[in-house]
Formats: sequence, structure tokens, C-alpha cells
Amino acid sequence: MTETNRIEYKRELTKEVDIEKEVIAFLNYREGGIIYVGIDKTGKTLGVDNLDEDMLKLKDRIKNNILPSALGLFDIVAEERDEKNIIKINVAGGSEKPYFKKKYGMTEKGAFIRSGTAADPMPQKMIDELFAKRTRNSINIIKSNRQELTFEQLKIYYEERGTSLNKNFAVNLELLTDGKAFNYLAYLMADENGNSIKLAKYNGNNRVDLIENQEYGYCSLIKATNSILDKLEVENTTRTKITSKERISQRLWNPVALREAVLNAIIHNDYTTEVPPKFEIFDDRIEITSTGGLPNGLSKEDFFEGYSVPRNKGIMRIYKDLELVEQLGSGVPRILETYRKDCFKFSDNFLRMTFPKSTSGAISGAISGAISGAIGGAINGLTDRQMEILALIQANNKIAYREVAQKLGINNSAVQAHFKALKEKNIIERKGGTRGYWKVNI
Repeated sequence: MTETNRIEYKRELTKEVDIEKEVIAFLNYREGGIIYVGIDKTGKTLGVDNLDEDMLKLKDRIKNNILPSALGLFDIVAEERDEKNIIKINVAGGSEKPYFKKKYGMTEKGAFIRSGTAADPMPQKMIDELFAKRTRNSINIIKSNRQELTFEQLKIYYEERGTSLNKNFAVNLELLTDGKAFNYLAYLMADENGNSIKLAKYNGNNRVDLIENQEYGYCSLIKATNSILDKLEVENTTRTKITSKERISQRLWNPVALREAVLNAIIHNDYTTEVPPKFEIFDDRIEITSTGGLPNGLSKEDFFEGYSVPRNKGIMRIYKDLELVEQLGSGVPRILETYRKDCFKFSDNFLRMTFPKSTSGAISGAISGAISGAIGGAINGLTDRQMEILALIQANNKIAYREVAQKLGINNSAVQAHFKALKEKNIIERKGGTRGYWKVNI
């Protein structure tokens, strides 16, 4: 693979390698991009000797040397290629262009834009135009109407992930305006606020007969998110069919796609409208509606390809810290592994995802079709359950037996038996031991 307008290779990370320039160029590029460290310009894998140390250095340089803040707009992950460790930096297109080196400011020496396979200096005229258009109506800039805010719930969630928020957490998490007042992001993350996410359930296929109307909110957005996920986990019941060969269980909706849809709707909702996302359950479907159309001129094609332009980088950053989301741009491709593009409806002010309830064989058929289509029908002889497990592995290659068991509603011993069968057929293999990942050989 050679370099492209969205892919940049670096042999190694040294002081001489201007990694900030490459990151800035992708931040200023509509579609963002990917930087690989440990690969030369010809695409040859060289590897990285000091993986953990280099990953920490990269995070520190991007965090401290670029303005506006790029936090929430990049992630750094380790990958293995040709049996060597490399580093992958995912960079999203930013919404506060122009981005520039703190050292040089908004000048041609500090701002860059991706042009073909190069990071070129941004002309001063473009810098001035982008600055004039910079979005000011964002939750990081809007001052919260309430300033007496507490964050005990947020602190608990961070502590559960092994991180204690110190006295400077409001600065570190960008919860303050330039005037040092709590911003709207802080308001959403506070223990008490006026934001509430609604979940409605109807008897029938229209909005006439409302049988349940729940509100999850007036609390930290993190807590509300977990409440919504827990509620939908209960609603996503399992249908079971006994066959001559095995007991087949199917969820009403694919659990991986449903979770991604919920998180997408909450993270990318336009909270400046003060209209939260909405969840509606009908006899034949679930509808998830978020406020705000496609951000920053992102096309539908870019959206479906997984190009990431986070509307709320502060929310994205916190959700990544708490491991509610993994890599930038991974949500929509995971949904499309099960559901078709026509499940998404776009307008200027809203985005709606509609997932039909499974009928007999619908989920396994959709998964089987997605996998078979991706590999040209190369897999034969797998049960529907093994197809479901394979789809979960493709969505998260670090998934544990316990998590698979929870998502599919079966016990651990059954999960392990299916994994063993997939390994014996050389469809999957384990890489890196207990802290490693599953490699899919398709």
C-alpha cells in the first residue's frame, strides 16, 4: 500500500520528524487521515522498537504543540503488520479550523493542509478565511447557565477506569470557557442539569398508542447513556428456536450495531439546539433520532465510509477516556455490517436510524450475508451462532468470552466451544496471548 491523500508513512519517531505538521494537515483536511509510524515511504514495514514510549511521546506532542486543542480528534493505537509492531494515528477532520503549531501561530509556518500525499503550508488568505468561518456556537464555548456544578458521577466513572480526576480536571477535560466559567460541556457532564433523553415505546407500528414514556437525564450525560444502554439491553430480548442440531437464539436487534447507534446519536447530537436525542420502540422497529444533520459539509458517502468529523470533540474525548467508544470513525461501519444504508435518513436538522426487529432468521441471515459478501462466500459449514460470533469478533477483535456470552445470551462454555470450532477451521486465531486479539483469517 502506498501513501495517499489520507495515508502518511513515517519510518520512525524522532525530534526531527515533524509529526505535528502531518497531524495539523489532516485536522485541516475535511476527511482527516491516518499516520503510520514504523513504515517507510515505499510501504515497507520497519516496525517500532519502543512502542509504549513512542505512543506516549506522540500523545504528548499532539496534545501540547497544536492549537486549537486536538483532544477528542485523534487516537493512537498499536498494530501488528508483517509480525512487527507499528503505531497508527487516526486523525479526524476538525471543526475549529485552522489548526496550527502553537509555536508559530496562525501563519504559513504554523498551519498546514493536506495536498495529495504532502502536507503543504496553508496560504495566509486561506488561514484568514477559515478563522473567520470558525464555529463559535459550540458546547465548549457556550457558557453554562448554571455555574454551581458538581461532578461526583463523572469522577466515579473515571475511577472505575483506574483514573482519578485531580483538582485541575475541569481544565484538562476542557470544561471551561476562555473566561474560566463552566461551559455547556461541563453542564452536560454535571451531576444535575436540565438535559433529558426520552425513550418511548408504542403498541403498534405508529405513534398513536403510547404504552411507555421514560426519561433518562437530569444527571451526567455518561450516567444517562449507561441507563439508555441498560434499558435497550432489556428490550433487546432473545428469541429462541429449537432445531434438530442445536438451540438457536436471536436478539431482536444486532447488539453491536444497536450499541454503536446509541453512542453515535448521543455523542454527535447537536446540543446547541437544546434538543436531546430520542429513542422510540415500535412493534416492528426501533428509531433513533439525533439533532443536527451531517457536520461540516460531510457527504453521505464520507459518512458511510467512516470518515470522522466529531461534532462534539469534548464529549468524544470523555467517552473515549471511559472506553465507551474505541476508535474514531468505527461506529457507522460496524452498523453497516448488519444493517443497510437505507436504514439511515438524513435531513438538514436531524439524522434518524431505523432498525427493523428481527423475524425468524433475520439477524443471522443479515450477518451471514454481510460476512459472505465480504469474503465471496468462502465460509461454509458454520452454524448461525458461529456467524454471529464471527460478526462480534470483526466488530471488536479484543472481545472476551464473557462479553460474547452476555451479548448473545448463552453461557461461557457454549461460547468457548464455538470459538474452539472457529479456531480448528482456521477462521480465527489468537495473537498476543491473554492481552492480545483475535485475528480473522478471511
